Amino acid sequence: MSRRALVTGGSGGIGAAICRRLAADGCHVLIHANRHREAADTLAEALRAEGGSAEVVCFDVTDAAATATAIDSLLEGGPVQILVNNAGIHDDAVFPGMSDAQWTRVIDVNLNGFFHVTQPLTMPMIRTRWGRIITITSVAAIAGNRGQTNYAAAKGALHSATRTLSLELASRGITVNAVAPGVIETDMSAGSFPPETLARLVPMKRAGRPEEVADLVGFLASDQAAYITGQIISVNGGMI
Repeated sequence: MSRRALVTGGSGGIGAAICRRLAADGCHVLIHANRHREAADTLAEALRAEGGSAEVVCFDVTDAAATATAIDSLLEGGPVQILVNNAGIHDDAVFPGMSDAQWTRVIDVNLNGFFHVTQPLTMPMIRTRWGRIITITSVAAIAGNRGQTNYAAAKGALHSATRTLSLELASRGITVNAVAPGVIETDMSAGSFPPETLARLVPMKRAGRPEEVADLVGFLASDQAAYITGQIISVNGGMI
């Protein structure tokens, strides 16, 4: 029986690449979406057309009750043994001009969303004695980035949560890691990094591809990565 893999924010650039990789590796992929149901449906149809197994689930990760209900429903089909926490937003402003709403929303989606999704999946995963929890973070959490105090705070907290949760679950056959991308070519980053900026910021002088993040996630989700846990692994072309 194929392992079930939930990818939050699965319809976005990096999320979709992760879904494709996990489907290619034989997982039954649960593509999570909130506002972008149509894109998730299109991706699921494409994966099935290519011989993969996929379905779409919709809920707001910031809504604790709605998330709990959705996950209860998912678990009726069996445990989710691979979780990729990819849902995230940024809302940038220099700190003196940052609104309460900007701070709260970014923390809510990126950090509280991690708790709402991961916590109810943990015990069912423990019972199977095998699991992979992988959280997509950011180079901003390691190096900082002007205008992203809220985003860096949330992603940095996820690094600490990853390290601590890995200690709790290590003896249960479950690994917990974070992947911290740098500048990746997605719709979210389009236009933000002209070539001259990339040449200055990134030693490889190019943006990364979503597939380059997805390939690392696919490896971390595999049996081969059983002894890698509690790690923050960067995919950033040598930025730090």
